[in-house]
Amino acid sequence: MARGPGSRAAAREAPSKQSVEATLWAAADKLRGNMDAAEYKHVALGLIFLKYISDRFAERRAQVLADPDTPADLRAELAEDRDSYTEENVFWVPERARWDFLKANATSVDPTIGALIDQAMLALEAENPSLKGVLTKNYARPELDQTRLAEVVKLFSDLTFQDAHHGQDMLGRVYEYFLGQFAIAEGKRGGQYYTAGCVVRLLVEMLQPFKGRVFDPCCGSGGMFVQSERFVEAHDGKRFDVSIFGQESNPTTWRLAKMNLAIRGIEADLGAKWADSFHEDLHPGLKADFVLANPPFNDSDWGGERRRNDPRWVYGVPPAGNANFAWVQHFIHHLAPHGYAGFVLANGALSSQQSGEGEIRRALVEADLVDCIVSLPGQLFATTQIPVSLWFLTRDKSNGLVRDMTLRDRRRETLFIDARALGTMETRTLKVLTEADIARVADAYHAWREKGGRYADEAGFCKAATTAEIAAQGFVLTPGRYVGTAEAEADEEPFAEKMARLTATLREQMEEGARLDERIRDALGGVGYGW
Repeated sequence: MARGPGSRAAAREAPSKQSVEATLWAAADKLRGNMDAAEYKHVALGLIFLKYISDRFAERRAQVLADPDTPADLRAELAEDRDSYTEENVFWVPERARWDFLKANATSVDPTIGALIDQAMLALEAENPSLKGVLTKNYARPELDQTRLAEVVKLFSDLTFQDAHHGQDMLGRVYEYFLGQFAIAEGKRGGQYYTAGCVVRLLVEMLQPFKGRVFDPCCGSGGMFVQSERFVEAHDGKRFDVSIFGQESNPTTWRLAKMNLAIRGIEADLGAKWADSFHEDLHPGLKADFVLANPPFNDSDWGGERRRNDPRWVYGVPPAGNANFAWVQHFIHHLAPHGYAGFVLANGALSSQQSGEGEIRRALVEADLVDCIVSLPGQLFATTQIPVSLWFLTRDKSNGLVRDMTLRDRRRETLFIDARALGTMETRTLKVLTEADIARVADAYHAWREKGGRYADEAGFCKAATTAEIAAQGFVLTPGRYVGTAEAEADEEPFAEKMARLTATLREQMEEGARLDERIRDALGGVGYGW
């Protein structure tokens, strides 16, 4: 597949401060050569995963061999006993699948290193049922340069993934960074498996999933789950305070998610296979405490004509030409009585009146499900230029408790936040929300929904609107309609004085420009190029 020069250039745009992840990406990307990013993604990420489970195996093996409580003559036997590993949640790695063996044979010609890696992946799947169907197994294909593949093996061999969590943190960051860079390189297709990190963090910070069931029915590579686990741990919770449920329709993306979560030691139920949430719901009875999702934007090929009588369409039959409100109602269908849903949608869903979408949106508002809407700035997604917003829904606004904070009764109210002015350009084309931006938006939402009276409308940024006010706007949910515009900063300098000062400055600058022009002409004349 042809690769556009622009996408490759974008992929190489990295933060000015080179992190370990960025340095490793630069080296790995150099080895990509002419290989398409979508293809190389599976080569690199599959090897990172193999390196990780092999390192974990080696670490556990060293512990068994050095265990002072085990008689010396039994240690070697136990080091080759599968139970010594599975009881510690470590994958059993057959001898010829271990990294040291592959590294030692990286330059092998017959069989090639690609063939050896394929055999290693097959052996891992055979020995570990939870990995069945997950690993990439086509490293020996003719179009994959075996010399370059050997160099990638060597590159990863020089890495040691060690930290307080058995290398999970470091390797997890590497894996996530690579996912993001591949998403940039692939452009629109990359959006199928990767959501901008700052958007995921904002969703999680607003919903605060301290405890309960977390569900993402279009989970991509699992970024929502990873961030939820981080949130729990950052607030002194335990990893198992949340239960993870997901579904993904794309088989290769489903495999990426399985590896992404396995690397981080996150237990998740992603179903026994990949499947389409609309046509084969793998969690039909699930009622989640938190739904977090970034569904495909404006999907027109979702098979809606086959689901006209689906019981999930409580608020209206979604149009066959756009899945936005099918996703919204699928999220609500899986929401527990006191649950919250936070998700990304294209801005068109805020105001569209086409094909019954306006009536569905009206029904959602009249059912008092819409808790908050956030307009996001543009350029947050490297994979699309479509403007997007965040929706937050809940079945019950009457009260509630988030950890130690009591929520107030906010029935018949919705908070609108216009965050379009936030964000910082990280590269020439990509904007990010800083931690301060995320905190500002999340704090406004928390202050509004919590008791304590901390909240106040802020012109140009946030506004709490009643259902009657939303009805007066024709049930359009665009935050800009409600928050108004910020007051301009007072300018106390009289107009005449300001003009005199500015024109004086301009005159000085023009005179200085003339002096510089004259010096340049003199300099050029001195070397024989004057005029």
